[in-house]
Amino acid sequence: MSVHTEVKKVTTHALQRMKQHGEKISMITAYDYSFARIFDAAGIDVILVGDSASNVMAGHETTLPITLDQMIYHASSVMRGVNRAFVVVDLPFGSYQSNSKEALASAIRIMKETGAHGIKVEGGEEILESVKRILAAGIPVMGHLGLTPQSIYKFGTYTVRAREEAEAEKLKKDARLLEEAGAFGLVLEKIPAALGKAVSQSLNIPTIGIGAGKYCDGQVLVMHDLLGINTEFQPRFLRRYLRLHEEITGAIQQYIKDVKSNDFPNEQEQY
Repeated sequence: MSVHTEVKKVTTHALQRMKQHGEKISMITAYDYSFARIFDAAGIDVILVGDSASNVMAGHETTLPITLDQMIYHASSVMRGVNRAFVVVDLPFGSYQSNSKEALASAIRIMKETGAHGIKVEGGEEILESVKRILAAGIPVMGHLGLTPQSIYKFGTYTVRAREEAEAEKLKKDARLLEEAGAFGLVLEKIPAALGKAVSQSLNIPTIGIGAGKYCDGQVLVMHDLLGINTEFQPRFLRRYLRLHEEITGAIQQYIKDVKSNDFPNEQEQY
């Protein structure tokens, strides 16, 4: 008798349960099939198809240029590699801020054309109408507060947000509003750890931190940062688990040398 083991998929319900039981949520970005497959098989809980693709995949300076079509391409690629993880896709800049009707249309396209499990949007009160409209259509929404990279030109800098009382109070209020609207979770980026703790404890939904301290219900990093493919980006919150930039450079240089010296291919490597 063959035992068919069913892959237990991560759902919004599962993420909620993890928060209740004090189990931290692991989240990483991915933009293509090959890496998504590796991360999923390794047991990651959530994969974010981030608009950071604009930076790490396309070489833009900010996340602003990436289009909805490009996000759909990346998300579709990721979905083909995933069996278990919960996949969230960023709605790119300009696809949801102007009006809630456009926001819903963007979210629907992502869900229909990629098969992803939910979307993520940046901002609080300003985009609440869009959030409510997307949720009313049955699409899971994750919020994103603190440093919101799509607003970089408003902030003018990527420094820590919400150090001042007024901004911290607005962030707490926005977090409550997003939870009340029905968001299933919240990314908190680059805020003081004490604020990350306060927000995480005040909400029933899970918080995922990136530079928001250890008291968030989970953590997320951009894969290129975690794996050391990027070397320029060195914020305090980043822990590099590999130095792939060096490894890959070494491998390529060895390959070039072997080709030039006619060492590759050798007798065993030809037909």
